[in-house]
Amino acid sequence: MIIVLLIILALVLFLPFSVKLIEYNLEIFLFIMGVIAAIVGNVLTKPLVIKALENPIAIAVVTLVAGLLFQWFAKPLEQVISRIKSNVPFPLFVATIVIVLGLVSSMITAIIAALILVVIMKSICLDRKSEIRLVVLACFSIGLGAALTPIGEPLSTIAISKLNQSFFYLIRLIGIEVISAILFLGILAAVLIHPSQHHEFLHSKRKRDTYETFILQSIKIYLFVMGLTLLGAGFGPLINHYLLTLSPHILFWINMISAILDNATLTAAEISPQMGDKTIKAILLGLLISGGMLVPGNIPNIISAGKLNITSKEWAKFGLPIGLCLMIVYFLIIL
Repeated sequence: MIIVLLIILALVLFLPFSVKLIEYNLEIFLFIMGVIAAIVGNVLTKPLVIKALENPIAIAVVTLVAGLLFQWFAKPLEQVISRIKSNVPFPLFVATIVIVLGLVSSMITAIIAALILVVIMKSICLDRKSEIRLVVLACFSIGLGAALTPIGEPLSTIAISKLNQSFFYLIRLIGIEVISAILFLGILAAVLIHPSQHHEFLHSKRKRDTYETFILQSIKIYLFVMGLTLLGAGFGPLINHYLLTLSPHILFWINMISAILDNATLTAAEISPQMGDKTIKAILLGLLISGGMLVPGNIPNIISAGKLNITSKEWAKFGLPIGLCLMIVYFLIIL
């Protein structure tokens, strides 16, 4: 069983970068892999099926409703964003996008922050390389910032619940590390991203979304999250057998698997009230940083990549180096 799960893990990691059909149908692929992993892990029970059906509902509905609202008010929003952009130095403008979305995501949720990011990206003119970079940096920031309160994302909700801690526990525990990372990502955006000098934009700029597009995107997100739920449960035996007895420093690096697995599931499996704050910090930082590396890593990535037509390969080319640099820096800090 363990060998088969490792093979599934390898397929999930590498096929989206090497097979075009899978790259452009990632949601369906992950859903299928999730079902297979749950069967192989012998966890495909009625409660899991119900959980997998229920988990994506809120995300899919919020994405659809917020997407429709943004569509209806798109023009005034785009005008406001364009006006701000024209009156603010460009490096400060892109740095502010990354920093502000990261800081407010813990209160407005990662989903809403990602949808605001999509609106912003559709309102400014950047070349493809710069736009992908800005989206990836902003999603790293959103994924990190959303973890500071239990309402920001599922990972923080589960962590607070399992540890039986107060609303502000995670801010006290990882607040300095998360906010410093968000500020660093903002500075990086100011340095690396430049105004467009030509007109090679993301496909999203070439046509407006239709109502059918919003419905299809919501269905894809539903399947995506359902697949991640099944994958996380399917890999439960692998996690329980090999990971839970390891030191926090090793777990920090092994948690890079959250780049493709649901980090909320890993949080539920790994964190215990018996752990000290240092161990919990190492686990959470490893999960949060890794979540920005690849498209399946967290909800903001999934939403932004889907709505802006960013492929897994395009995301990984920039997301992996940034994530690895952050992992090294914070590993040294933890040590």
